[in-house]
Amino acid sequence: MTTPEPTAWAHADLPAWEARGRHVEVLGHRVFVVDVPAARPDADDPLVVVHGFPTSAFDFAHLLDHLATRRRVVLVDLLGFGLSDKPDRPYTMALQADVVAAVVDGLGLDRFALLTHDMGDTVGGELLARTLEGSWPVTVTRRVVTNGSIYIQMAQLTPGQLMLLSLPDEKAPSGAGVELLAASLAATLAPANAHLDMTAHAELTCHAEGDALLPRTIRYIEERRANERRFTGAIEDHPAPLHVIWGPEVVEGAFGRRRIVFVEAPGGIRLEFMEQLDEPAATYSAPLRGCLPEGPCTVTVAVRRPASMSTATCV
Repeated sequence: MTTPEPTAWAHADLPAWEARGRHVEVLGHRVFVVDVPAARPDADDPLVVVHGFPTSAFDFAHLLDHLATRRRVVLVDLLGFGLSDKPDRPYTMALQADVVAAVVDGLGLDRFALLTHDMGDTVGGELLARTLEGSWPVTVTRRVVTNGSIYIQMAQLTPGQLMLLSLPDEKAPSGAGVELLAASLAATLAPANAHLDMTAHAELTCHAEGDALLPRTIRYIEERRANERRFTGAIEDHPAPLHVIWGPEVVEGAFGRRRIVFVEAPGGIRLEFMEQLDEPAATYSAPLRGCLPEGPCTVTVAVRRPASMSTATCV
């Protein structure tokens, strides 16, 4: 690993964040990694964290020390995001999984827990698929999936995401800029978090013209649709314990009113999805195999106004 050259940041939190990490050479590019040792000797398995779109590992900056009280924590900026290189090229989940796998292998980790967020959930699905097929010989001991519709038909895309997907898969002549991107990110927050300043997140996204690359890096959504069976199947089939996290807030923003619905499944599994309050009621069924102690399980979620109802039946 090499020490990155300091950047002239506008946000006060970013110089310390940059100094906390290092760059590692992966696939001919520099990838930013933050590797924090466990605070105690009897540590749990290390934790590898994969961030979402369109931000970076900085999403976890204020949780990092807490997470590291019990385990070593490794955060990775995916290629095209944060402080990693941002080449003008197609971005695929296979590429991003290659990046994470190379970092993990380079650190000598062969047994770890995996925490993924948003787009990172799909990168995690590809990584899990590789462990299941034996092409990546590591052991994932636990899985935590956050803020990601595991099933693409449940996804509620924002107007900004739809706009980016309508553009060609090429670098834009210019990006949105820090101010507009920060406002767009803030619009996705729950009311309890509306006070949070998203400027640092936006500045990292815009660093090295990353905002101009968003029409390329967002193509993971199309790939999720095309390869859903591989990504989702791996999440369903992997035997490691699974915990899905989402906040129980009503979210009102540029994309309308949405309610986050918790679903309690057997074995302590918590599923979630976002109900679009202005759309008709819907019913979803999703098999989750291998993650429940009782065995294979199909969870059916029925949403009806004014109340939400969920049932979980093992089969």
